[in-house]
Amino acid sequence: MKLYGLKNAPNPRRVKIFLAEKKVSIPIEEIDIETRQHKTPEFLAKNSLGQLPVLELDDGTTLCESIAICRYFEEMVPEPPLFGRSTLERAQVEMWNRRMELELLLPVIDVFVHTHPFWIGKREQMPAWGEAQRKHLVERMRWLDGELDGRRFIGIDRYNMADITAQVALPIPDDHRNLGRWWADVTRRPTARA
Repeated sequence: MKLYGLKNAPNPRRVKIFLAEKKVSIPIEEIDIETRQHKTPEFLAKNSLGQLPVLELDDGTTLCESIAICRYFEEMVPEPPLFGRSTLERAQVEMWNRRMELELLLPVIDVFVHTHPFWIGKREQMPAWGEAQRKHLVERMRWLDGELDGRRFIGIDRYNMADITAQVALPIPDDHRNLGRWWADVTRRPTARA
């Protein structure tokens, strides 16, 4: 079994943090997107979209998409349960994780892709869209700051997949009291630098 990742990219980091929380250790091969290693025929045979992360099982089967990979390991290693313990908790984690993906992670990615010099010539950039997403992100961080009032974690009372998704998405501004407290807590976890 091997995980193909991209150092410091949000979606591969979600899987790495998840695996660290589960205390699962597997070989990781970092893919170099600067040299377009993710677009080689060998890699495209693993993931036809050329995206990361990819989990390759011992029999050659591949799983793509960070949440699918995490769900696979959740079934294989149920403790600690990062998708919830009960039917209600699993639904709550799903709801909050989806919100973190759509309201935080996606805008962060859009800001990076459409405004950062790294993407010049690699993707079509629409700077106005990137700036609109930056404004949306600021509003959503204010929203999440309010949601975290009186709560230690996102959605349920234990660290979970929604926390991991938000954790890889956000740099936290100083003026968000609850979000700042949450950020300090999750980044102190031993798994935060996975």
